[in-house]
Amino acid sequence: MPVTADLTKLVDKAYQDKTLAELVDAPVAALAGVSESDAKLLKQAFNITTVGDLGRNPYFRTAQALVSLAPAK
Repeated sequence: MPVTADLTKLVDKAYQDKTLAELVDAPVAALAGVSESDAKLLKQAFNITTVGDLGRNPYFRTAQALVSLAPAK
């Protein structure tokens, strides 16, 4: 079953027509709100260069899980 999603607010304009597979392989700066300097810092601190790297990073996944499990603020 095909899945569609409006990604216009989640990724930079240059990446809005990409497939999900292409987005996973895109530079982390493709995400809306992540600058090139942010991307450099993520590379230095965690060796994150792509959106997929960010999504699979164990530190970020742990933080996401804790936020999901914690009571809502």
